[in-house]
Amino acid sequence: MSDESGTFDPAGFARELDGPTDNVGTKLLFENDRVKVWEIALKPGERAPFHRHTHPYFYVCVDPGRVRTRFPNGYYVEGDEEVGGVAFMEHSASSPGIHDLENVGDTTIRYTTVELL
Repeated sequence: MSDESGTFDPAGFARELDGPTDNVGTKLLFENDRVKVWEIALKPGERAPFHRHTHPYFYVCVDPGRVRTRFPNGYYVEGDEEVGGVAFMEHSASSPGIHDLENVGDTTIRYTTVELL
């Protein structure tokens, strides 16, 4: 996905980084004792705030677009997501993954994300 990277000043996001949410999507679609299934839908210019992943998860891109993902260390990556693009991330409560997600393209982007509890 990444075809551009760079840095930013995390101080501009200090409030979010002080207590990132555990809501990893824009809508919780399903939950039981083994999984949480989220939808992430962002219109052009919309941004999901910094949040933390405390479980392994995977996502599938449902509607394509261009996104920027920032990390607490001041680094970001940006690139195009294609329909069917999949990634798996291994995180835990002791080693959470923290990032935001911003739609920097001109179409609505949508993912389905599944947290493995």
